Amino acid sequence: MSQINIKYERPLKGEISPPPDKSISHRASIISSLSEGKSIIRNFLNAEDPLRTCNAFRQMGIEIEEHRTQNTEHRQKADLIIHGKGLMGLKTPKDIIDCGNSGTTMRLLCGVLAGQPFSATLIGDSSLMRRPMQRVITPLTEMGAVIQSEKGGYPPLNIKGGKLKPIDYKSPVASAQVKSAVLLAGLYCDGVTSVSEPEKSRDHTERMLKAAGVNIEIKDLKVSVTGKAKLKPLDTTIPGDFSSAAFFIVAGAIVPDSKILIKNVGINPTRTGLLDILKMMGADITIGNKREVSGEPVSDISVKYSRLTGIEIGGDMIPRAIDEFPILCIAASAAQGTTKITGAKELRVKESDRIASMSKELRKMGVEVEELEDGIIIKGRARLKGATTQSYGDHRVAMSMAIAGLVADGETIVEDTECVNTSFPGFMEMLEKLQQ
Repeated sequence: MSQINIKYERPLKGEISPPPDKSISHRASIISSLSEGKSIIRNFLNAEDPLRTCNAFRQMGIEIEEHRTQNTEHRQKADLIIHGKGLMGLKTPKDIIDCGNSGTTMRLLCGVLAGQPFSATLIGDSSLMRRPMQRVITPLTEMGAVIQSEKGGYPPLNIKGGKLKPIDYKSPVASAQVKSAVLLAGLYCDGVTSVSEPEKSRDHTERMLKAAGVNIEIKDLKVSVTGKAKLKPLDTTIPGDFSSAAFFIVAGAIVPDSKILIKNVGINPTRTGLLDILKMMGADITIGNKREVSGEPVSDISVKYSRLTGIEIGGDMIPRAIDEFPILCIAASAAQGTTKITGAKELRVKESDRIASMSKELRKMGVEVEELEDGIIIKGRARLKGATTQSYGDHRVAMSMAIAGLVADGETIVEDTECVNTSFPGFMEMLEKLQQ
């Protein structure tokens, strides 16, 4: 899928289930590989990013069996059996580990590799090689790992692990990847390793480590892990990905006369800032069938078209909606009035500079945009203009621009959309299902 051609045809109607959660899929394969014995991971995301994490552990001697489902709607689902070998059971990889486009793979592997008695080198695609890694290098070096990088902390990374010491790290940013890297390294320390954040980031790592029997203590914005634990194998089912559902939540809210039911969605409160923001904008969203699946809250989300109103967004709302920024920009573009988003400087160093990317592409569609250093001001309009747009190799930008095409006059083309396969291989099939 090198490009997406899209235009409004009819309201979106029906029910869908989003693909498995990408963040949880990464963590399930990591923690299962470090556990002692056979783990069963149901509903694993069979997409490029989490498969990079699996392949990294295969290179280090972990046996991972993959059983793919035949469901055409969810060719991106798989069940995994992972034969973990404990914290010290990994082998020296024979080759360089290629993390592809996955920043999660690279940053979380840094934490694991910091505690190993061998050296390993991590690389990625052209986009990942431009993403800063100093934020994980700093605390891991403080713990005793030796990490070589390009000037400024860019990949490739050569990590020489060894005997680590626990630290009490105060992270300058709210980042689940930084927090997870330090906590994973903390498993290899004698004593307690702690991470404090300015705001709370997603907590999937803490939940899963706890399920594996690790002593985790959470107090306000501080998370502590006791090292040298023996990890129990997991038997877990991964919920639907809220970040993938987000595209359809916004589509249902802004495409006139639409009504969508999105089933089996993970609603971890560290992830669902978009729901709160959309409700503040006037969206008609109902949460039902709440339950818990493998330690994660899950529900069905019903969304109906409603006229949204622009608002100001910032503060602790941003870490809870950081991945949803591109699709939030589309909601703001279709809203009445002006939306101002601040406190999102972190978006400058994602798969693309998402602030710059969304500003440029929305202007092509006739939207009045002011780019801020740490955010964006968007003046909504009744209809966008169809245009030829770019993804910048960023899966979330690509899918967001496709949704924008549903509220635009004429045809919208989104170019360079192979990147969608990193997280949501069945995106267009799911969208087309709702248009039938």
